[in-house]
Amino acid sequence: MSGPYGIEDLLRTHAPQVLGALVRRHGTFDLCEDAVQEALIAAARQWPEEGVPENPRSWLLTVAGRRFVDLVRAEAARRRREDAVALATPDAELLARAADDVPDADRDDSLSLLFLCCRPELSPPSRIALTLRAVGGLTTAQIAAAFLVPEPTMAQRISRAKQTIRAGGWTLALPEGEDRTARLAEVRHVLYLVFNEGYTTSGGDALTAPELSTEAIRLTRMLHRLLPDDEETAGLLALMLLTDARRPARTGPHGELVPLAEQDRGSWDEGLVAEGVELLGRTLPRGRVGPYQLQAAIAAVHDEAPSAEATDWPQILALYELLERTGPNPMVTLNRAVAVAMVHGPRAGLELLDGLAADRLLARNHRLLATRAHLLELLGEKEDAAVAYREAARHTTSAPERRHLTERARRLG
Repeated sequence: MSGPYGIEDLLRTHAPQVLGALVRRHGTFDLCEDAVQEALIAAARQWPEEGVPENPRSWLLTVAGRRFVDLVRAEAARRRREDAVALATPDAELLARAADDVPDADRDDSLSLLFLCCRPELSPPSRIALTLRAVGGLTTAQIAAAFLVPEPTMAQRISRAKQTIRAGGWTLALPEGEDRTARLAEVRHVLYLVFNEGYTTSGGDALTAPELSTEAIRLTRMLHRLLPDDEETAGLLALMLLTDARRPARTGPHGELVPLAEQDRGSWDEGLVAEGVELLGRTLPRGRVGPYQLQAAIAAVHDEAPSAEATDWPQILALYELLERTGPNPMVTLNRAVAVAMVHGPRAGLELLDGLAADRLLARNHRLLATRAHLLELLGEKEDAAVAYREAARHTTSAPERRHLTERARRLG
């Protein structure tokens, strides 16, 4: 999608609203989503030259509705070719309904779409891709480029996800009770994964993919607007803001990785820090504290420290201990080991890492190896640290991280 940022932002804002209106009317998610994508592409081509319509949403609804009719006709023709005895009635009904105005066009179904795209029956990669396309309004090409995969591969992933939705007969109906709570957790997790992939890409030559982080923040803002009383959604948004604030300082002039302790804190985005801290301050006292709120609190302690040396590590350690009780996982323990090392010394941190190394899957994880190298370096065991840095470099798929780890090993000799 091309054009000025204002138009792109406008299109992405309206994308889920237009899609929700069509799906509510016609119930065929896959064809409706294709129709909306074509309408978005048409707008991205026309609006920069012809100007933005007075009512952008109505324009998109009209164009998407026409595209939907075309797609239904094409689908009907395909069915007739494949099966001469196929009934034409459903297609006729769809065409008749497509010709009508969409009722309640101003209704916002963004939350329902998020729940639909993040169903647990879909694989995590499919949830991410479908969310970015259906709710985020990104094209398949943009999503493929961000995740460094060929466009046909991403197109197949999205197509399979839409086929699964169609086969399951899933609708825009919002889940209730415990199912709603569980599904909301899935939505938050998808947005968290999108943000993390943007903040530190899992592969390729660039350390970050800013378009993914930016889109994750935008969608999480939307989710927070739709569910203002959900503390964990607010915590997730605060975490993203406080983390993304450091992005300008994470890379050097040649794209090299700059560790947190060595970053120029003057280049951090003070506006994002202030917004994240304020949001967290409003959220923490309200109720039960969850993992995203705790991670945001840890990020706030880092962001509010005037220097790396002034970081309140005892407070960070206390927060990690609480996080490990509320949402235990190996990466939390890995981060707690660093906090333990900063408070009680590197040897204590290494003892924690020894327990993680017993996990066969985690033993060769580059983050575990890099953390071990760092703590060995703090102990002054340079030779062992260099070996661990080189081993970590061999296991990362990120080129900037590999260069950084290799350079750390080289400096130690």
